[in-house]
Amino acid sequence: MADNNSAQQKTEPPSPKKLSDARKKGQVPKSRDLSAALILLAALATIALTRDNIVLSMERLLLDYFRAGMTVGLPAESLPYQGFWFLARMGTVLLPLFAVIMAMSVAANVAQVGVMFSPQVLQPKMERLNPAQGIKRIFSLRSLFELAKNLIKVIIVAAAVYLVIKSRLPEMLLIYFKTPAQLIELIAEAMLIAAFTGGGAFLVVSVFDLMFQRYEHTKNLRMTKQEVKDEMKQTEGDPQVKSWLRRRQREIIVNAIRREVPRATVVITNPTHLAVAVRYDEKEMPAPMVTAKGAGDLVQVMKRLARQNKVAVVENPPVARTLYKNVEVGQEIPMELYQAIAEVIAMVYKLKGKAV
Repeated sequence: MADNNSAQQKTEPPSPKKLSDARKKGQVPKSRDLSAALILLAALATIALTRDNIVLSMERLLLDYFRAGMTVGLPAESLPYQGFWFLARMGTVLLPLFAVIMAMSVAANVAQVGVMFSPQVLQPKMERLNPAQGIKRIFSLRSLFELAKNLIKVIIVAAAVYLVIKSRLPEMLLIYFKTPAQLIELIAEAMLIAAFTGGGAFLVVSVFDLMFQRYEHTKNLRMTKQEVKDEMKQTEGDPQVKSWLRRRQREIIVNAIRREVPRATVVITNPTHLAVAVRYDEKEMPAPMVTAKGAGDLVQVMKRLARQNKVAVVENPPVARTLYKNVEVGQEIPMELYQAIAEVIAMVYKLKGKAV
């Protein structure tokens, strides 16, 4: 029983196929906090860089709006139009900020998970409408952990903002000696610094959150050893079937060797790693032909068959390697090897003539 339980433990890392299947379902490690932190910092940077332009544009917009309302008698039915005109101009002023926010939201998600389209996420799931499942998720250990994690984030960000405000407190206590313009500038600068500090702290925390999300994602997708074996059978075929195919292929090669080596003119060897049987009959064939080849232990089989059938065995490693690599069984010798093969066959004929 213990062995069975240990066998079912998910101790193996997720396979590429399981990761790919999870990605198709929209299950990817992503930190929403990291995206939010990057968007916040990008928006703050845009505001800091274009602050003067935004303030001047808003001042002109408000002056034009109130001047038109005070100097021109507007009928009640035109008020919605004026309000829409005001909002449209305000949107034009804030358009660069909106563009930066949109671009950063896309970039932050692409940086975490890449370009991904998962229509399965949009499909309705009935279990999401189950109240019992919803209550179970709310009071689960996962929800409690997320609550604790969010509280820690809030504490860290709040502490960072508090330290910044505390460091600038002496300066802010002198607001009574500031002009209204200086007061607004001081408050705006303090708010930006506090926001940048909080955003930076939020970014640091969100990086750790992304690391945790990736760890949790990998942990949830771990596989048992049996699942790994089953997947290998599905993707690569049953090992028993593959073993049978390898045996069958070897039988075919050995049968071809036994049939063709006795009819060969010469067997060219490496001498122990490769062997190629070449046959040439000037009355029947326009060029020499490779009739069989083998590697490893098949080399000894071909050499033994050649000796038993009085077929010459010639050691010529360069020619053997070239023939084995570039010429398939049943193909004629390429023209660039004519000279080398002709010399080998001439030597074989000469040896046979001496033997006679």
